[in-house]
Amino acid sequence: MSILNQYIEITECPRDAMQGIGSWIPTQKKIQYLNALLKCGFDTLDFGSFVSPKAIPQMKDTAQVLAHLEESKTKLLAIVANARGAQEAGNFERVSILGFPYSVSETFQLRNTNSSSLETLKVLDEIARICIFQKKKLRIYISMGFGNPYGEPWSEQLVAQSIYELKNRFDIVEFAISDTIGCADPDSAHQLFNLLFSSFAETKFSAHLHVVPGNENELISAVFNGGCRHFDTALGGFGGCPMAKDQLTGNLSTESLMLFLKNKQIANPLNEDRLKEAQKLSMSIFSS
Repeated sequence: MSILNQYIEITECPRDAMQGIGSWIPTQKKIQYLNALLKCGFDTLDFGSFVSPKAIPQMKDTAQVLAHLEESKTKLLAIVANARGAQEAGNFERVSILGFPYSVSETFQLRNTNSSSLETLKVLDEIARICIFQKKKLRIYISMGFGNPYGEPWSEQLVAQSIYELKNRFDIVEFAISDTIGCADPDSAHQLFNLLFSSFAETKFSAHLHVVPGNENELISAVFNGGCRHFDTALGGFGGCPMAKDQLTGNLSTESLMLFLKNKQIANPLNEDRLKEAQKLSMSIFSS
């Protein structure tokens, strides 16, 4: 059987994997690991964040790390939470994409950014203007994209409505649908992406899944069959949201996606030798 003619885009998320680690990861070790990842062939690297060091102390050296990253075809994405962070990130020519967390849950928006949904939209207005001026792409992460643990309304239609409103407000093309608490199930995940791609044919969507080990293949398959061809992953499945209900919930592992592609006979976009080298480094960071 021939390899399917499908292009799979991958955003590797070491920032997401590292930010929740309590012990300090030395700056030089971060630089070494990120440079190894830049050689693997990922489309995008979610490498760091320009946010308050009080909120995310592990990322306080992002600017210092960025200064030592090697040239690569891989685009760099930085997470920001306000206009100040967006301005700082936008000043770096190397950064191509600014990511911002927008929640369909009012409760989680307040917990995550200390802002109401209305206040958050005003912040996004400023960030969008900075992106236009600095010639950066804006990727909005739709937090609680697969469910809501706070008793607030949630449905695939509600997620689609939020995206419709954001698209009308901002001239952006990228959304990452985020399973913040690891609650996605295959049926709803398939229905959600099927709805999004049928409703917004020209819009770019990625799947940012937090999963319990053992559930990866079903979720990848459901999202893939729903039309998604862009996945956020992390080597080893490390990281995930600290608000997840299950302590085993982590990021979708890069290895799980690679296995899915192999089983589907879809071309692997990554350099497997370079990936193995990065895996070894990841273990020195996340298993210590």
